[in-house]
Amino acid sequence: MTPDEFRRYGKQVIDWIADYQEKIESYPVLSRARPGDVLADLPAHPPERGEGFEAVLADMDRVVMPGVTHWQHPDFFAYFPSGASGPSILGDLLSAGLGVQGMLWATSPACTELETRVLDWLAELLGLPERFRGDGPGGGVIQDSASGAALAAVVAALHRADGGAAGRHGIARRCTLYVSSQTHSSLEKAARIAGIGAANVRVVDVDPATLAMDPAHLDALLAEDAAAGALPVMVCATIGTTSTTAVDPVPAIGEVCRRHGVWLHVDAAYAGVAAVCPELRGINDGVAEYADSYVTNPHKWLLTNFDCTAMWVADREPLVGALSVLPEYLRNRASASGEVIDYRDWQISLGRRFRALKLWSVIRWYGAEGLREHVRTGVRLAAGLASRIAADPAFALLEEPKLSLVCFRPRWDGLDGAEADAATLRLMERLNASGDLYLTHTKAGGRVLLRVAIGAAGTTDAHVDAAWRRIREGTAALAAERTP
Repeated sequence: MTPDEFRRYGKQVIDWIADYQEKIESYPVLSRARPGDVLADLPAHPPERGEGFEAVLADMDRVVMPGVTHWQHPDFFAYFPSGASGPSILGDLLSAGLGVQGMLWATSPACTELETRVLDWLAELLGLPERFRGDGPGGGVIQDSASGAALAAVVAALHRADGGAAGRHGIARRCTLYVSSQTHSSLEKAARIAGIGAANVRVVDVDPATLAMDPAHLDALLAEDAAAGALPVMVCATIGTTSTTAVDPVPAIGEVCRRHGVWLHVDAAYAGVAAVCPELRGINDGVAEYADSYVTNPHKWLLTNFDCTAMWVADREPLVGALSVLPEYLRNRASASGEVIDYRDWQISLGRRFRALKLWSVIRWYGAEGLREHVRTGVRLAAGLASRIAADPAFALLEEPKLSLVCFRPRWDGLDGAEADAATLRLMERLNASGDLYLTHTKAGGRVLLRVAIGAAGTTDAHVDAAWRRIREGTAALAAERTP
């Protein structure tokens, strides 16, 4: 493809994306494709001769779009948002156009130094501690996901706990990792990959009312395991759990970790970016004093398209010590000088894209003021929906939302728990099948709950109002079906 051809087709692609954004509400939120539908429309074999790009765009409409669930749709309430704003898309395009492989500072200094500065910017916007800045002992890095960051944190914590012995010789004793029942499954996966093993992931009790980790039980488990000869490696506290946005008491957990000398990883994948609003920074209480590593996802609620996970460490040495492997072909003068950061040593993979460009673009386009307005809108919309649910006797609200996730259920008078849960799931399936909105569910207190996660850039009061109306109508219709 020549530069002239790229220019011509590139304009068509930009127009295609802009047209999609303009008409996104005309699509059903959840794809109606059945298993195998997309495969059936794709040739079984690759073309022998190259095809024009017009054919690609035509098949985007004919083949791909029917199989797309529209994450940017303003009626998408299923999972936490996956931001894909205009400046983020353009920043990602710039990254793709440059085609940088930023594994080392030497392979593209701008890739490294822009990332360092942008992570410092974001730490400032979120009110995170000075020790997370790149000019100190710690620093920030963009990972592919909170799951990848969790694995990096686990191996760093293990390196610190055993002095690097596991990295050199393999794990020779029982090591333990501490989570709650509400912790993201990526922590168990990280324990499996790192060799700690799922059986050594200890599950700490939660407060039945708040679903937050119980520091006293954590303290008891750490003492018990250490007495039995185990090596406690890491505790994961969550700020905004996936299920219900429960917030673990980080200050109390941090005190326990400090007494036992255990690494504290704070997973704020969804909720952490809310701290861009000063009035919401209380969610990060204890992070400055106790967190060894901290993660939040701009690619969720901060208008940045996937993948872009921000991870900070208070001390980079255990992370680099665990992950640095230096073959001859990567040796260079800049790395040997010790004056630069090589982000390959801060992540699992060697290669890395120029992800910082899209986050840089987002922060510069919106500014702190615009980012705060976006987060505040989500919080306001969630609070409004929750107030209507709480006022309706046909529904039970789990709790007032902390941020922009609302969890609730129809009461289903006359049905026992299991029957009511089945009815709630039927309601969700019907609503999703309508194409008008997309919800997911969770379980809390032994009951099935519907989740409405607000945060898409285009979601307004009108969309939330319409979703609530459809939920009420769907509930009434399903209740009427079982009335004799």
